[in-house]
Amino acid sequence: MGTVYEGESSGAGLRMAIVVARFNERITSSLLEGACGALRRAGVAEDDIDIAWVPGAWEIPVAAGWFARAGRYDAVICLGAVIRGGTPHFDYVAGEALAGAAALARETGTPVTAGILTTDTTEQAVERAGVKHGNKGADAAAAAVEMATLRRHMGNVAADAGA
Repeated sequence: MGTVYEGESSGAGLRMAIVVARFNERITSSLLEGACGALRRAGVAEDDIDIAWVPGAWEIPVAAGWFARAGRYDAVICLGAVIRGGTPHFDYVAGEALAGAAALARETGTPVTAGILTTDTTEQAVERAGVKHGNKGADAAAAAVEMATLRRHMGNVAADAGA
């Protein structure tokens, strides 16, 4: 067996960026609280967490790209809430926000995690922002710490891949 690489849950020394959508702010504020709390519990210093508010989920990939391309962040966390309405608008916004975050991670090599809720109802979104189903912002932050530390552990392998 070759080398096994694994990330860790300690974020000490990491610099993190968070992009959060203002649309559905009651929900996204809870996601942001969850993400910041998870980062602090992982040991990320408060001064090492930068936050950008954007109008809605559609704009998340653009601001996340600015952070990822800056070269100053170990990971970017994307937070938003897209709730299904009576039109196909939901499908386009949700799909593009998530696809944009994924494409950005592949393009830059910077870990980009998505705590972008895609729910049928407001109640489902509230449940996923800290009530019944945990806090998906906290989950996205934990994944960002793990991916950022994995990238560091992989060192030359990640560098050779252009990450």
